[in-house]
Amino acid sequence: MPTTQAMGANEVFVVDDDPAVRDALATVLTIEGFHVTGFADGGAFLVAARSRTPACILLDVHMPGRSGLDILRDLNAQHYPAPIFIISGQGDIPMAVEAIKNGALDFIEKPFDAETVVSRVREAIEASVRRTQNGKADFLHISFPGHDLLTPREREVLAQIASGASNKEAGRHLGISPRTIEVHRARIMEKLGAKNAADLVRIVLTESRNQ
Repeated sequence: MPTTQAMGANEVFVVDDDPAVRDALATVLTIEGFHVTGFADGGAFLVAARSRTPACILLDVHMPGRSGLDILRDLNAQHYPAPIFIISGQGDIPMAVEAIKNGALDFIEKPFDAETVVSRVREAIEASVRRTQNGKADFLHISFPGHDLLTPREREVLAQIASGASNKEAGRHLGISPRTIEVHRARIMEKLGAKNAADLVRIVLTESRNQ
């Protein structure tokens, strides 16, 4: 797995076959102090992403040759250290949700405004730094029933749920939207056979007391 280098700490990868979108995002993010590297196709992006880790990635869901979903799978995005946003139109929400299941942190809908993009990128990077500095909650390593069925992101969301955080609070801590927290919560409940949030906490904490 690539490691974040000096430039990577402030570098954002923008992956979009539309040069107008790449230029617009590059302009907005550069003004805010980020170093932006653009890619017109998934192949070139994958080569770069495997050699170095940027601070954040913005990936269009529709790419020539490979879709954004294909790229996420090729990158093994669920275990990639940098947060990845999928760029999608309003009609692409089901595909964006599928992208989250395949490792994307969250999605940003088109048309987007500069302030929203910058704030989402900053929040995601800050959350990623917090996770690195603080480590994972102890109970995430507990072998509760269904633990191995969860992705790393789902375990992070479960940690927030178990600590009593609301969707909004969990989203703020993890740098993702409350709506995406709901997507993860539904997946976690389905995988663990939980009826509600209280059931999730019971599954995890009851097992932790027994270890």
